[in-house]
Amino acid sequence: METTIDLHFKEEEAYYATNTSGNRIEIDMYQDDKQAMSPTELLLSGVIACAAVDIAAMIRKRRKTLIDLKGKATGTRRNEHPRKFTDIHIQYDICSPDLSEEEAAKIIDLAVEKYCSVAATLNETTNLTHGFSIKKD
Repeated sequence: METTIDLHFKEEEAYYATNTSGNRIEIDMYQDDKQAMSPTELLLSGVIACAAVDIAAMIRKRRKTLIDLKGKATGTRRNEHPRKFTDIHIQYDICSPDLSEEEAAKIIDLAVEKYCSVAATLNETTNLTHGFSIKKD
């Protein structure tokens, strides 16, 4: 299966990308007056969203109630070039009245470590960790 993204130049540190369906996302590398996400922010967004889709699907597959699912991805990068991520931590906050801690732990482990193609694409030198909290109401 092949995925294609087209990148388009706007100005020195600003671009936009389109997928084959014509969806567009703005990208910039400005330090000040940011108008869009940077490529590294998009990578963090990709890994947390990729696993979230599987988390939501597995919660529903277990016939549990999913009221809300939020997440936060935090990455630490090297100071020298290439400034790759050395550590990424993703934290999910799940609102579900009937999902147990044990079920959530298993679901999140599977989503991040087995099913998320973005996480699987990261280099083995990137330390990827995850956690969660459950809100019952």
